[in-house]
Amino acid sequence: MKPARTFPLVSLCLVLIAALSAWGSPASAQQQEKRIALVVGNSAYAKAPLATAANDAGLIAQTLQAAGFDVIGARDLDGDTLRKSLRDFIQKAESSGQDTVAMVYLAGYGVQLAGENYFIPVDSTINRDTDIPTEGLRISDYTRQLAALPLKAGVVVLDAARQQPFIEGGQQIASGLALVEPDNNMLIAFNAAPGTVAPSEQGPYGSYAQSLAEMIRTGGLSLPDVFDRVRLRVNEASKGAQVPWDAQKIQAQFSFFDRAPDAPPVQGPADQVAAIRDRPIRDLSVQDAYTAALERDTLQGYEDFVLAFPNDPLAKRVRAIIAARREAITWRRTYRTDTPEAYWSYLRRYPHGPHAYDARRRLAILTAPLEPPSSFAMIDYDVPPPPPDEIVYVDRPVLYFGDPDFGFVPPPPPPVFFLPPPPPDFVVLPPPIAPVGLFILPQPRFVPIPVFVRPPVYVAPPPNNIIFNNIHNTTVINNVINQPPPASAAAAPGAPQAAAAAASAAPVGASPPVPPSVRHQATLIQQGKAPVPPSATFAPASKLSTPAAAPANMHPSASPPQSTLPKANELPVPGKGAPPAPAASGPAAAVSPSAKLAPAAPPATGAPPAGVHPNARLAPSPTQPGAAPGKPGPASPPSANVARSKPAVESLQRRGAPPPPPAAPRPTARLSTPPTPPRPAPQHAAPPAPSRPSPPVSARVTPPPPPPVHHVAPPPPAAVHAPPPAVHAPPPPVARAPSPPPIAHAAPPPRPVAPPRPPAAAPKKCPPNQPKC
Repeated sequence: MKPARTFPLVSLCLVLIAALSAWGSPASAQQQEKRIALVVGNSAYAKAPLATAANDAGLIAQTLQAAGFDVIGARDLDGDTLRKSLRDFIQKAESSGQDTVAMVYLAGYGVQLAGENYFIPVDSTINRDTDIPTEGLRISDYTRQLAALPLKAGVVVLDAARQQPFIEGGQQIASGLALVEPDNNMLIAFNAAPGTVAPSEQGPYGSYAQSLAEMIRTGGLSLPDVFDRVRLRVNEASKGAQVPWDAQKIQAQFSFFDRAPDAPPVQGPADQVAAIRDRPIRDLSVQDAYTAALERDTLQGYEDFVLAFPNDPLAKRVRAIIAARREAITWRRTYRTDTPEAYWSYLRRYPHGPHAYDARRRLAILTAPLEPPSSFAMIDYDVPPPPPDEIVYVDRPVLYFGDPDFGFVPPPPPPVFFLPPPPPDFVVLPPPIAPVGLFILPQPRFVPIPVFVRPPVYVAPPPNNIIFNNIHNTTVINNVINQPPPASAAAAPGAPQAAAAAASAAPVGASPPVPPSVRHQATLIQQGKAPVPPSATFAPASKLSTPAAAPANMHPSASPPQSTLPKANELPVPGKGAPPAPAASGPAAAVSPSAKLAPAAPPATGAPPAGVHPNARLAPSPTQPGAAPGKPGPASPPSANVARSKPAVESLQRRGAPPPPPAAPRPTARLSTPPTPPRPAPQHAAPPAPSRPSPPVSARVTPPPPPPVHHVAPPPPAAVHAPPPAVHAPPPPVARAPSPPPIAHAAPPPRPVAPPRPPAAAPKKCPPNQPKC
């Protein structure tokens, strides 16, 4: 009987061990999830460059890398390269399998036309509405392909609802992006509500991208919760000027990060949060009701707020949100019906609305009269017609919730128990590291992920992802990830060498690799087979804390070039110059005052002589004829503090003879006071004489020691490498210079010697016979 009881006990132990193993490793119960992402940031538009789009793309790419996404990304893509990149990404998603989450993030300019959204490449030439379909990328063409794949989830984020600068005058287009309905297993998000635009920002990052990165890093949030909290954070950061939007039909459970069981809660008590989400708007306080309406982001929720608090100052702001959403829903219904009766119905409701021109375009295409007949069947909309007080918000070319004409009061911050403040290390982010070549995304300074937040264990690790493998390792983060990439890939603006980094398949620092089509384009540019795109001119998008140095070929007295945009992290306007180049380490870099004075040296303090410009005559421009790196040119620009006569110097060099001894200088304390010559300094020639000034420093060599002389002025400081004993040190030599005859050291002129008197005449001799004659 004893063995019979042992067998069930052993079986029970095995079952418990298997259950514990399955609980400790969810990957065994769930197939590994593959995550892929395409991130593009277009900033260098010719008409109106964007300050933060490329930086925003770099921040989102880095955050997705930490969450386990296999990210490819690029900046400033033209239309052809952008289309190929999207096509290659969809093919990659198709071959990744059904347990794949695919995400696309596009930052730049986006426009809507006739119910369709378009993303604008940097090389587009849009001047009228008819140029948009041919120059822009229709987003629905790619979202439909992505939705048709058997993926776990697809996410498309358009950080592109901005005031467009392309179409001026003529037939206007509606502002912002058009309301769309996502397909199954898809989520679509805009940085601003349909029909509205986000405010202009100067960086280093936009509020939408930074808020999205913050919520992704929070962990423990479902996909809808992430974007709901992004809406609250952006509305708070922009003081109500921006209201993001999203719509989703994703059934699968998905979270970017997991939180440990002992981690601090992501929000207040569950019952308190549920009270806001479930209770009617009218039963809440004004501040809680505004937060609840914004979090729900439905037309019904906003209308409930206005009904509950019609006289509150916030009601005016909410009415503007209702007006934009009602018009967007009306136009969406009109465009999907696509009949003359539908467009006549829209014009009946909004005769001067944002889509009035779109309705007339469609009527012309349908060969229908612009004016409706006396009687026609109005289509049945899902929303009632707008009240008169809403028309003022939509009868304008651009709807911007921060428009000062509206006079809205700032919204209250969301309750702390519902949306805690951002982490202290993620409030003010430093500018990203400057990219090292064409198409490479800027590299932000990575902030370590909290230790209680980590990617789900069932996520397949992406290949060659140093960020994913070290999200908590501050040593690697500080010493490797947050270090600038090697400068060997950097090149001058517009040079083919600037494409070397993008053409290489190896990763550039911690930045994500570029798409294959971008790498192919960079290879052609590097080989000289394709021109450098003007919109993709290589220029740092941002700087670290060190200030930019002046170019080495700039004259010391010249002012450094100024960037056309006010922030350091901004890209320059194509064709209007680039920011100052970083300080070079080669021979062409700016030199210190004593860099080219061997073997003589300045005084022990290392400072230049008083009164002499620190860079005077020491950094010749390499553009001068005959100049070479490390060698002075044949003629240096005259210093402002040393007076010289160029014709006299050239005459002296042609004759090859030493000048007569110059007059002794009078003691003086200033070099720039004419006409008194300056006191000689170790790195300059002897004080020039009024008639024959001494040659420039670059034309002298070490002369033989002169005979002892006596100066009227006090002796100059002795040089470090002086010749054999003499009363005063000779002028310092300069290597690699022509050798004119020795120049005598300045000495007082000899005392004038009176001319010798003529000899006395010999006494006249008288003839012998005349003793006295």
